[in-house]
Amino acid sequence: MATKINFNGEIHDQLSISVLDHGFLFGDSVYEVVCTFNNQPCFLDKHLDRLFASAKAISLNIPHDNEWFLEQLKVTLGAADNDESYIRIIVTRGVGEINIDPSTCHSPNIIIIVMEIKEYPEPCYEKGIHVALVSIKRNARDALNPNVKTGNYLNNVLAKMEANKLGAQDAIMVNPWGYLTEGTTSNLFFVREGHILTPSLDCGLLSGITREMVIQLSKENGFHIEEGQWPGEELYEADEIFLTGTIKRVMPVSHLDGRPVGSGKPGPVTLKLMRLYGDLIKKQL
Repeated sequence: MATKINFNGEIHDQLSISVLDHGFLFGDSVYEVVCTFNNQPCFLDKHLDRLFASAKAISLNIPHDNEWFLEQLKVTLGAADNDESYIRIIVTRGVGEINIDPSTCHSPNIIIIVMEIKEYPEPCYEKGIHVALVSIKRNARDALNPNVKTGNYLNNVLAKMEANKLGAQDAIMVNPWGYLTEGTTSNLFFVREGHILTPSLDCGLLSGITREMVIQLSKENGFHIEEGQWPGEELYEADEIFLTGTIKRVMPVSHLDGRPVGSGKPGPVTLKLMRLYGDLIKKQL
């Protein structure tokens, strides 16, 4: 089992990258995180589509197509030879002058990191995690649109730091107008009187691949699900809360700001969606 790094089509055990790369200097990059099941990347087409969409949104030209990425992923996964892998695909603006003008960057760099996946401990799923509604606001859509998955993550880092100080495992952020958005690396769902609620993209959040799958599964299995706008305090009235993400999958939340959510353990809607999502991943491959 190993970590392998693919840099512009060449495999490395370790990698040095120029400090003049604008991805390092300014967070001028886009990325995707993919996990494997039976060592095959899950929902890879959707992740690559979003990678290209994010790059287009910041006028970053990716000099390769999907087929190139598929081939490089296959080679890199084979070189790493892990049972299951965490994959991080990064496209940076490339090397340029030390100023924010991207016109001096002429060759984007593509980095594919493949390493053994570190899954969340089983007790997180059995008991649920603690989250905190933090004061750090999610970026406004007309500032740095959260639906563009860039390497500029300081907003989320500050939120995670605040959550840590509050004794929580993750943060829930509202937007500048006080409406619920998402966690630091995951989307937010909550359940009230059997109805599943999740903030809409209009609130300013990333359209997560797992989020899309959970919305689809909810509709297919007879749940009433609604995307909308809710102020942060609405979360205190929730019977259940769960987060979704590539690595988290469907993660139950047991406590909000130190107080139990519902019964203080994963609820029936959350448990069913955990099972349904697990079954969906197995069917994909």
